[in-house]
Amino acid sequence: MSSEGKEQHDLSPRDSAEGNDPSSPSGIHLELQRESSTDMKQFETNDQCRPYPRILIERQEKSNTNFKQFVIKKLQKNCQCSPTKAKNMILGFLPVLQWLPKYDLKKNILGDVMSGLIVGILLVPQSIAYSLLAGQEPVYGLYTSFFASIIYFLLGTSRHISVGIFGVLCLMIGETVDRELQKAGYDNAHSAPSLGMVSNVSTLLNHTSDRICDKSCYAIMVGSTVTFMAGVYQVAMGFFQVGFVSVYLSDALLSGFVTGASFTILTSQAKYLLGLNLPRSNGVGSLITTWIHIFRNIHETNTCDLITSLLCLLVLLPTKELNEHFKSKLKAPIPVELVVVVAATLASHFGKLHENYDSSIAGHIPTGFMPPRVPEWNLIPSVAVDAIAISIIGFAITVSLSEMFAKKHGYTVRANQEMYAIGFCNIIPSFFHCFTTSAALAKTLVKESTGCQTQLSGVVTALVLLLVLLVIAPLFYSLQKCVLGVITIVNLRGALRKFRDLPKMWSISRMDTVIWFVTMLSSALLSTEIGLLVGVCFSMFCVILRTQKPKISLLGLVEGSEVFESLSAYKNLQTKPGIKIFRFVAPLYYINKECFKSALYKQTVNPVLIKAAWKKAAKKKVKEEVVTLGGIQDEVSVQLSHDPLELNTIVIDCSAIQFLDTAGIHTLKEVRRDYEAIGIQVLLAQCNPSVRDSLTKGEYCQKEEENLLFYSVYEAMAFAEASKNQKGISVPNGLSLSSD
Repeated sequence: MSSEGKEQHDLSPRDSAEGNDPSSPSGIHLELQRESSTDMKQFETNDQCRPYPRILIERQEKSNTNFKQFVIKKLQKNCQCSPTKAKNMILGFLPVLQWLPKYDLKKNILGDVMSGLIVGILLVPQSIAYSLLAGQEPVYGLYTSFFASIIYFLLGTSRHISVGIFGVLCLMIGETVDRELQKAGYDNAHSAPSLGMVSNVSTLLNHTSDRICDKSCYAIMVGSTVTFMAGVYQVAMGFFQVGFVSVYLSDALLSGFVTGASFTILTSQAKYLLGLNLPRSNGVGSLITTWIHIFRNIHETNTCDLITSLLCLLVLLPTKELNEHFKSKLKAPIPVELVVVVAATLASHFGKLHENYDSSIAGHIPTGFMPPRVPEWNLIPSVAVDAIAISIIGFAITVSLSEMFAKKHGYTVRANQEMYAIGFCNIIPSFFHCFTTSAALAKTLVKESTGCQTQLSGVVTALVLLLVLLVIAPLFYSLQKCVLGVITIVNLRGALRKFRDLPKMWSISRMDTVIWFVTMLSSALLSTEIGLLVGVCFSMFCVILRTQKPKISLLGLVEGSEVFESLSAYKNLQTKPGIKIFRFVAPLYYINKECFKSALYKQTVNPVLIKAAWKKAAKKKVKEEVVTLGGIQDEVSVQLSHDPLELNTIVIDCSAIQFLDTAGIHTLKEVRRDYEAIGIQVLLAQCNPSVRDSLTKGEYCQKEEENLLFYSVYEAMAFAEASKNQKGISVPNGLSLSSD
């Protein structure tokens, strides 16, 4: 290094022609080492390691708080009531009271009205179509979307998400409804209930209720009970602040789950496109079973329904693509679904498709609202477990979408309040013949792109749905079910397009791609609930696997800096004679303790083998070998060396070790003891506070030895240099293993 000094230290990077930019923000030039067999040179500088003062930090004294006093203090703080605290609680629970008085009418009203109208128009056909997926009548889907929009307006903190019917949750509700219908003894030959409130299905006695209830009535009883339980779970999670459960649902897992469930949704709707009257398959392997039933009955295809389905697909798919392609130029997306529903209803009505071709239709949809009714308490033991998965998926998707759009538009949402909001969007509507809701990405994107500014757009959406419920609903009497099935399938495009993202995901993280595939396949081929469970378990297993086989490396010093990098990844790094710096990139705990020891011994020296060699030499009293003309006589594989071991200090870089357990502390003690037995000192550097506390509590070192824990790797290396120069570290007997 010249005395003139440079702001940037060029380490003569190789492969510059390959486009590698070795510069870094700190002005240090590094380059990844491509050749695995490149020999590293040890740079012995004439200059001694420059003086480096030890870092001394004094701990804060912790007050010894009595646990009883702590609990009493917390209770007093939380249980005291004052006007200010009561006001804050009310405003916190009802965010609308905070933002509505400050509403900027001139700035926001146009965007809110426009987005609310468009989302409302889109929700009408989707609510009717998804009711079919949930095993319910169309009016219940309209009820669900209406109440969810009103309640989220009052309780939600996100300005942009659209809360309503979500396809995956409808599928899960429909599976539970069909199972309970079979258990209650309803005719399984027509597992999808008639979509008309007035139907020709014979009235059956419901043995679990005190009143006579037909199939459609019992279906909504099951759906509303599951919805009530899902809402209770979500509110409970918000109350106990256990939203951390959602962290186990990674983006890759959720994406794979939704894609797998989309295959199940597509399969369940295929029979409507063909006009087949088939029982709905439930349980493990329902996707395969359904397709077997479809192909066995393919000869019974209703030609009228098939032609209608193909025509609707030919209209919907290109128009949806045009909407997406020109979304930046269109002020509002073309409401093609509503156009298709209106046109198909008119064609079915005037063409008398139901009478002439036996095409399945929606039937009569009543106007107004039904009287509220409490959920069926007797069904709770049967559906409580199903509601757990539904509640977790619902709040995970809602919270993730809320945070995503809040970050995009520069405001904050309260995740805990979002859990309350989505919970009450399920609890309250369950008394009004509704089923489970959550945020939906497709409608949220439409809402955002059409100028939504605040939650007020939800009220406009609710008014559109109210108009349909009070006036327009009966006009959909002649709407064919196959049209509703096509609308549901076309809306799966986004989830199925995830396959196009797999190459990029594979290049970024192969582990995430494997998690995606496992979750997708298990959700599609087994069942949605089992698929979710398999995905969570497999992703947790992958986390453990990553820590079980972590990255390890020896480090070298970047010239002219205090930065250490991997010798196997970068070139022209300096190493100090007799000192090796070892990095372990994982927590050190019972699962990977043996991996840590074996990697450390392999990268440095194995103290166990050296000690064994010493003992063997002592027993056999090895003397100086006789050098003959033929070479060196080696009888015991251990030879006497007049030089001490080259290695005298090992520095363990603990910056990537997040925590230690008892097994990890014991492993560090064992490693230190083994190395000290052969004259090698072990220093720990860059331990985080958690690791330091664990080492202190685990009695890793005595009080007077705490100076062996360093705040930086450079400080530890400087200490090792100084101790070697002042005292010298020699190894008794100086024995080394020979290689046979």
